[in-house]
Amino acid sequence: MTHSMQIARALAAAGWLLPFLAAVASAAPLPESTFRQDRFAVGAFWAEFPGDADLDARFREIADAGFTLVFGPIEGCSPERLVELCQKHGLVALVHAGSGSLENLPAGEACWGYRVFDEPSKTMFPKLRERAGTIRRIRPGKLDYINLFPNYASEKQLGVGDLRPRRASGEAYAEYVARFVKELDPAVLCFDNYPIFKPDEGDKSDRSRLSQDLYCQNLKTVRRYALEKDIPFWNYFNTAPYGPHTDPTEAQLRWQIYSSLAYGARGVLYFTYGTPDTFEFPKGGGILHRDGRRTRHWEQARRINREVRNLGVTLMKLRSTGVYRVKPGDNPEDVLKGTPVRTIRRAKVDPPHDYLIGIFQHQDGRRAVMVSNYRFAYTAWPTVEFDTEAGQVFEVDKETGREIPVADDSPKMPGLQISLDSGEGRLFMLGKNP
Repeated sequence: MTHSMQIARALAAAGWLLPFLAAVASAAPLPESTFRQDRFAVGAFWAEFPGDADLDARFREIADAGFTLVFGPIEGCSPERLVELCQKHGLVALVHAGSGSLENLPAGEACWGYRVFDEPSKTMFPKLRERAGTIRRIRPGKLDYINLFPNYASEKQLGVGDLRPRRASGEAYAEYVARFVKELDPAVLCFDNYPIFKPDEGDKSDRSRLSQDLYCQNLKTVRRYALEKDIPFWNYFNTAPYGPHTDPTEAQLRWQIYSSLAYGARGVLYFTYGTPDTFEFPKGGGILHRDGRRTRHWEQARRINREVRNLGVTLMKLRSTGVYRVKPGDNPEDVLKGTPVRTIRRAKVDPPHDYLIGIFQHQDGRRAVMVSNYRFAYTAWPTVEFDTEAGQVFEVDKETGREIPVADDSPKMPGLQISLDSGEGRLFMLGKNP
């Protein structure tokens, strides 16, 4: 009897063999994912349609609104039909994998991959690792997609810390993401986080401030691990009124999206496209009403998505190198020291500085700067001083996606003025480090 057989018998006698073998299996080599994202992801999640819907017309409508990615399952639409319709209308699909066999799932060109699980606890990672490995072996090039909890989830939900039903600390959430990256070796990181926008008299409430801060902290944490692994990350944001959430304004949609872009996201996912007929959504209010009519959010999404898709060609070529928040009362020169932005000034009549600044490096070596208005209730007119001459600053045009010379929005004032709508961001291209 070999030494290993003696160990196995001893473990079996103690009732430990099955857990031991499970641990060995979970530690088995995981095939590397060969999925590669080839376009910016603008996701339509939970596409609910009336039972008699013309699916071809509905998918054309999704494409017309500027979406690029559709999530399954969709009631009345088989996985094969989902991929077929996406192919026809220039979209891609993530098919719901379910818990059964993967052999019969579609694998066409418009199929990016398969939804494996939503918001897993850390305790589920070994089982999900097995599922991911199976997908990578039988469907090479396809994404085994898993969406993570937000950072306001409890320790118990995440499976970390003391497992108490309280919001996890930043350290505990980072551990959750780090363990997922280590055990699942994902090709894409993704999470959901739905900030609460509660107004107070003349400004946002303390709850809204905390919720926005948590949103950005979540982006910061996931960005860190995505950069370490050199993979893209995506995130879901809120589109509909439900639970404690008010119905987002167009500016609040912009704020969620452009904050994500400032942190380097390569995918922004709308929650939700349709309006689920569940107790959570008594008001309705997704991008479509339950009866299939467009809500105001459809036109809002189309306007924003057009911008994002035009920016997305450049965004896919950028690597995030820093994110800076210039808060009211901050000295911008101190906060932005060492970045391509020397300072930001404002007219006295304007609200105090409140910006999110994303710094990037283009794959050709040039630098890029996204200046985003952190306020969702006020426009901003910052005077921005870059570390290069204004004539050498270009902007990625949201109408065409081309780089154009930056325009001074207030040429009669000293310096370069740029105007930002509430929640809006603008992307500027600069030369290589001077």
